[in-house]
Amino acid sequence: MPELFDPKGGYRKLFSFTFATMIHLGTIRFCKRFISYRDDPLGKAVGQMVGAARSGRQNIIEGSERAATSKETEIKLIDVARASLGELLGDYEIYLADKDVLPWSRHDPEYRELTALRLPEFEFTNDTMHDYWQYFHEHRKPFARWLDNEDDTVVAQALIVLIARTMGMLQTQIERLGEDFLASGGFRERMFQCRSEAREREIKTREPETPDCPECGHPMRRRKVRGGDRAGTAFWGCTDYPQCRATREINEPGKNK
Repeated sequence: MPELFDPKGGYRKLFSFTFATMIHLGTIRFCKRFISYRDDPLGKAVGQMVGAARSGRQNIIEGSERAATSKETEIKLIDVARASLGELLGDYEIYLADKDVLPWSRHDPEYRELTALRLPEFEFTNDTMHDYWQYFHEHRKPFARWLDNEDDTVVAQALIVLIARTMGMLQTQIERLGEDFLASGGFRERMFQCRSEAREREIKTREPETPDCPECGHPMRRRKVRGGDRAGTAFWGCTDYPQCRATREINEPGKNK
């Protein structure tokens, strides 16, 4: 029998989530350090950038938590996370452009060194939240050379690289979720399948002699003809009706009911 609910809430194990967390915190600190009130008196630039970074991270969480009952919602939320990071990427590109600085080339040594950094798997106990933040702060350290740099353009360059990398991870995640959906269907389909199989077991328990359907193999159920010359006559009907309309006669000694 299939599982009714998909696994949920495992977002802390996703590399995309840890990178999104690094981007969120990095953007908060970037705005505090490098965007003065004089340059952004209404706080719109800071608000938009921090909001986009937050959306990138928080939608991964919400998508993971909704995974149990809606694969479609999970896919949509992960797509929102990716789009929010795309918006933030545009903000950092404009920040560099305003300073007449080109984004790092893929051949730049700094770009290649930063993209070569890898995160280890997150291992945890029953103290998951504490374990995660211990993991995060420990494994952020190799990135600190860029993220804590005194040069604002270096920090912006690093965040651009991390954002692009995270967006790629999220796109891969969306594609995998789509493949899973095609393979196993959605929550409603699983509900129907689980209920059908539970009904079959119930019938088998109540009527041990219930035959299997000759067409599809599902158990059959005792039914009665509703109208016509044979009204009231008992017969076996497939429990997968209306998908399967196979029937069998009931042969009982001396009567047919």
